[in-house]
Amino acid sequence: MILGDVNSTPSTDPNSAAGQSKAKLDEDLNRFLTLLITQLENQDPLDPMDATEFTSQLVQFASVEQQIAQNGHLENLLNLTQTSQVADMVNFIGNEIEYTGDLFELQGSLSKFTYSLDEKAASVDIAVRDQDGRTVFNAVGTNDIGTHGFVWDGTGNNGLPQPDGPYTLIISALGPNGEIQNVQKTVFGEVTGAGAEEGVVSLFINGITVQLDQVLSVSEAAPLIPVNTNTEETDESASNDTEDEEVEEAEAA
Repeated sequence: MILGDVNSTPSTDPNSAAGQSKAKLDEDLNRFLTLLITQLENQDPLDPMDATEFTSQLVQFASVEQQIAQNGHLENLLNLTQTSQVADMVNFIGNEIEYTGDLFELQGSLSKFTYSLDEKAASVDIAVRDQDGRTVFNAVGTNDIGTHGFVWDGTGNNGLPQPDGPYTLIISALGPNGEIQNVQKTVFGEVTGAGAEEGVVSLFINGITVQLDQVLSVSEAAPLIPVNTNTEETDESASNDTEDEEVEEAEAA
């Protein structure tokens, strides 16, 4: 039987589990071989050592070495799979995803999300908190059964625009007797990057990490345009455009 050199184990990250096991095996095997050689050098020629015991130990070392090699192959395969997945995730960059969760990124001073009610609520309160846990925005939500969308223009309760960045969405729904009802939430964001950590492939929305199992849909990113409810300003603008057209026609004549 030939015991393979432990150093012949496939290239393995020394910080990985297989790499740490390999280093420990190197140390144990070297200590065992040193002890074995010392015993052989000092044995009684008329009463030699029984080779059965240390042969069995060598077999055990070989078995452990083989297992570490297999683990190293599996880790390398997993790393290649993660690299391939991350490469595929690059296609998400620049697109908008809808995902489950509470954290969202205010991008371009606009953000949107949805919430769903299984039964009609007596009241629905929408709140947005900043990174310091302060509530910067409140609104009354629709209390009917079903899924409802909401777009926040980034304006806080103080009437001032809030800076772009991460926020937390809190939606509270109360029943007719004041009981808390279940609310399912989804938020939207434009993907800015992708990566893998500890075997988990994730998408990044600036500082927010979204795991793939949270993603519900992917679509081409489109600018969020708040609905203009100022009809007087719209009518005045249209009137000015008409007057400009009349002046241009008169000058042409």
